Amino acid sequence: MQSILGKSLIQWVVDRLAILSTEIIIVTAHGEEIPCSSPVRMRTIADIYHRKGPLAGIHSGLTASSTSRAIVVGCDTPFLNVELLKYMTQISSACDAVVPRVADKVEPLCAVYSRSCLPAIEALLNQHELKITRLFDIIRTRYIEEHEIDVFDPRHLSFFNTNSQSDLDTARRLAVEEWLGATQT
Repeated sequence: MQSILGKSLIQWVVDRLAILSTEIIIVTAHGEEIPCSSPVRMRTIADIYHRKGPLAGIHSGLTASSTSRAIVVGCDTPFLNVELLKYMTQISSACDAVVPRVADKVEPLCAVYSRSCLPAIEALLNQHELKITRLFDIIRTRYIEEHEIDVFDPRHLSFFNTNSQSDLDTARRLAVEEWLGATQT
């Protein structure tokens, strides 16, 4: 299992989300157990739509959620900015999704989704349309633009994920920088 400073990637994510939520749902492709501990209610569920990618994961998580809105993040994003996520939840009531956008790139796995998205997601999945960005064309989407993101996360580390060994090495270096910064304050 990949780890950073002795902590699994998923634990990094859960620790950040636990600051904001009393319920954390981890969606897995096959319902496997995730070794992670948290002081908040945490559960692991399997995708309802098997082998349909991240859009199916969003669907499964929203379906299982006890709340009307949910923060959705990737399990390999160790540097989520809690203040950015809090801001996104605060402005989410007037739309179906709040999604960061940097230049022309959207970040659908660091976003807030409403359960009102479920019918549109189901329609896309049933049509075998798996691109999350397609969803944003058919729901009320509020994009968080770069200047808004910069207020909370000027380095855009909330969107940094570990897809390769090089990314993991970078994450380890960034974690040491973060840890050193925290110990010097």
